[in-house]
Amino acid sequence: MWDRWFRLRENGTNVPTELLAGLTTFLTMAYIIVLQPMVLSGRLTGREDLGMDFGAVMSATCLAAAVATIIMGLWAKYPIALAPGMGENFLFIGSLVPAAAAYIQRETAAGRLPAGSVQPWQIALGVIFYSGVLFLALSFLGVREKLLDAVSPSMRNAIAAGIGLFIALLGLQGASVVVGTPEQIIKLSPRLAGPDVIVFFVGFLVTAGLYGRRMPGSIVLGILAAAATAWLLRTLILALPQPADWPAVAQSKLMTQFSPAEGLLSRPPSLAPTFAKMELRLALVLPFLPYILIFLFMDLFDTLGTLVGVGEQAGLICEGRLPRAKQALTADAAGTVLGAVVGTSTVTSFIESAAGVEQGGRTGLTAVTAAGLFLLAPFFGPVVRMIGSYPPLTAAALLVVGSMMMRNVLKIEWSNPAEAVPAFVTMIGIVFSYSIADGLALGFISYPLVKFLAGQGRQVRPLMYGLAAVLIVYLLAVKSYTG
Repeated sequence: MWDRWFRLRENGTNVPTELLAGLTTFLTMAYIIVLQPMVLSGRLTGREDLGMDFGAVMSATCLAAAVATIIMGLWAKYPIALAPGMGENFLFIGSLVPAAAAYIQRETAAGRLPAGSVQPWQIALGVIFYSGVLFLALSFLGVREKLLDAVSPSMRNAIAAGIGLFIALLGLQGASVVVGTPEQIIKLSPRLAGPDVIVFFVGFLVTAGLYGRRMPGSIVLGILAAAATAWLLRTLILALPQPADWPAVAQSKLMTQFSPAEGLLSRPPSLAPTFAKMELRLALVLPFLPYILIFLFMDLFDTLGTLVGVGEQAGLICEGRLPRAKQALTADAAGTVLGAVVGTSTVTSFIESAAGVEQGGRTGLTAVTAAGLFLLAPFFGPVVRMIGSYPPLTAAALLVVGSMMMRNVLKIEWSNPAEAVPAFVTMIGIVFSYSIADGLALGFISYPLVKFLAGQGRQVRPLMYGLAAVLIVYLLAVKSYTG
């Protein structure tokens, strides 16, 4: 049955490989189960007065991720998992919710809105809902599919390589190998002997060594090795009082974030505080229309980037096109709409899916496996929180997968500067803007302009010229609205 539906043999894979790949993808992105409620509840930013219920957001995150990923797996049949996106969640709590709070305060003071009748996050969820509906409309009209087809081979491979660099950076930052300071955006950490770096390097050496031997499950085994090391290190530090007082140890993520699971099962939090609580009428007032467009653009280009990057890595691009692109894009849009209903921010395709692909995942069975684990996650809260709350456990997986995605640079047409320069802009744009969406915007603006000025404008599809114009307006006008 599995083979007929997912065409496993046709894709050169089997059930055990797909299950292992799904587990790998889930473990690599499990952090979102903990981080998302921390962000939207306001705990991470110190704005709990504006935030949502922590437990409800956790359950909403798991449910929205599971449903969207199941749609991706069963309908689009791609090994790509979805969940509420990073970047979108910080914009949600850091810009949109405060803007909604200011609007409510003004309207209440003017007597046009009863005090306490609506919460800021409810308006924010309404904005997410409308951006998802627009996303669905674009999917059914085939606009996004045409956009995917209009991206040149060099640009597709640049997107994949740029995402590889980006997730490698995320891994190194999560492991505290590189840090930022007020004087320097990023530099090598002065605390390379700290426990977080030790945990990371154990996971990295196990993952890279086993991967070099082509051993199945190398990424999962690396995560388990890192978890065992973290548990052992923490136990030793607590048993020896003197090391616990050293700044490099006391301030480490191992001592401040990592907490060994005290049990296996827990009762899932209720969805009631956030379910169907979005405010749809106020979300359409003038001050929030730019936010609808911003979230639409962020979701659009995050999804395009992930689909192209993971598709290239998995060999899913056929004759320059991504088969079943409409289904894949619709899964993403449906996830965003559902997420707003249950109580979470924009749902998008996750670049961490590349870890499962590198583990051998090639079909929707990988996605369905990850979706099943998302459904089970609220019942295994202690274990999920242990893995998801301590980035060094999965940092090695991101670094190794990032290195594998870099091979796509060999497919860029470097002999043609009109192709190579926009491709390079795309790669560094993703990394240096710390955003897939913004990096793609820079690349998609530069590509048609450079090609036109180089006398190769006829090789660019008209849609790309139109997109470049829209993106220029977006970056200069809409995005500058929120900073």
